Amino acid sequence: MKHIPNIITCLNLFAGCLSCIMTLEYNNYFGAFLFVVLAAIFDFSDGFSARLLKAFSPIGGQLDSLADVISFGLAPGFVVFSFLNTVSTGTFFETTFLPYTAFLIPIFSALRLAKFNIDTRQKDSFLGLPVPANALFWVSLIPAIIPFVKGYEIAICIVILISILTFCLLMISELSMFSLKFKSYSWEKNQWAYLLIGIAIVLTVLFHFLGISLTIICYILLSLLKTKLHATP
Repeated sequence: MKHIPNIITCLNLFAGCLSCIMTLEYNNYFGAFLFVVLAAIFDFSDGFSARLLKAFSPIGGQLDSLADVISFGLAPGFVVFSFLNTVSTGTFFETTFLPYTAFLIPIFSALRLAKFNIDTRQKDSFLGLPVPANALFWVSLIPAIIPFVKGYEIAICIVILISILTFCLLMISELSMFSLKFKSYSWEKNQWAYLLIGIAIVLTVLFHFLGISLTIICYILLSLLKTKLHATP
């Protein structure tokens, strides 16, 4: 029983590997998205099962971070690299290193996870954007904007580059982000999480892939609002 959480973490890692294959072998962004979502489900489940079974271990914490680097760092990095490599063809970005800026995503994800592992302040909330949220933003954004690329290649390349830099900085920032881990189901203790879930449902129904990316942006904005409200005397 004590190995169940680690097995689930390994499934997270395996899903991340399959997401990379979807991108590299088939240019299948939808498949890459599905496997990152599956990895996120496993990532939530391993912690839940560890708490349920009281099966915490030092190796489990390290394994979780190593799996997350692949599933929520490298996998979205490959998605963005593949997209930029395709979109930049035929523009003046074609001969630049623009597509390789996508690998700032796994680099800063690793930095974020290393910081998280040694920062004892992050028990009930997060400091900086969590790597699963960052990954979901990218793997949902790319399929959403593909139909609108033609004729706007240069503008999209610039926006993606700015977004990469912004989200990488958010991951290692001191911005306080509320947690979606429920210790109870009361409204008072989880009102921000419930609000985000409601927004996510509405946005996803209305905008599909783009709705997920917009939800991550709302998560950042709500965290800023929560911090500001709590700081107000």
